[in-house]
Amino acid sequence: MSAKKESLGKTVGIVVAVCLVCSIVVSGAAVGLRSLQQTNAALDKKSNILNAAGLYEMGMSNSVIESTYAERVEPRFVNLDSGQFVEAPTADYDMYKAAKQTEYSTQVTNSNVGFQRRPDVASVYLVRDAQGDVSRIILPVHGSGLWDLMYGFLALDADGQTVRELIYYQQKETPGLGGEVQNPAWQDKWDGKEIYENGDVAIRVVKNANPSNPHTIDALSGATLTSNGVENTIRYWVGEQGFGQFLKNQAWRS
Repeated sequence: MSAKKESLGKTVGIVVAVCLVCSIVVSGAAVGLRSLQQTNAALDKKSNILNAAGLYEMGMSNSVIESTYAERVEPRFVNLDSGQFVEAPTADYDMYKAAKQTEYSTQVTNSNVGFQRRPDVASVYLVRDAQGDVSRIILPVHGSGLWDLMYGFLALDADGQTVRELIYYQQKETPGLGGEVQNPAWQDKWDGKEIYENGDVAIRVVKNANPSNPHTIDALSGATLTSNGVENTIRYWVGEQGFGQFLKNQAWRS
């Protein structure tokens, strides 16, 4: 009986030891992977910003992405109420995290963009040409699709009016339908469209849009709710609750 107890004790001890070792290995791997994931996420973000800036080329190495971003893109922060550049509220400020904190955000009103609060201070990215002049302004945008929020970057010319790119980098829409927001052929339809008409937000996503109309983009076939979500998103972020005052002030020219 004593031998059996001793054997059972050894077995339990071995199991505990193995579990302890495994937990240490898993924890160590998780910490290492978290750092790698953060690095990859930052690189992916820069790639998408370069894409919106018209500077990304297929096959760019990580080092070229980093150097091109550092040389041509200037990250800034904007107070959405005043439309003026400000310093980041905190050292590690993130506009999407800030939107979840009442001290850094404002309630969304009279809009159906799919979220309840927007940050008081938002990120913008100024793209500079070889002479150092601002050639594009990139605005982070997000809003509801059919299934979930969609995240992207809207790139405007330095006039603050003319669209050059709308790049969605995160969405959960139906492949072949709403998922076509990431189809380059549809993205190209935004190039040259104008956000405002006589100072008012005029951009629309409609069925059978007239290609010659500077304010309308053809809706995605079979994806009415996703198309509506895109329109609501862009109209919100270039409107008075979003970057509207910033675009009106054209603070990047000062």
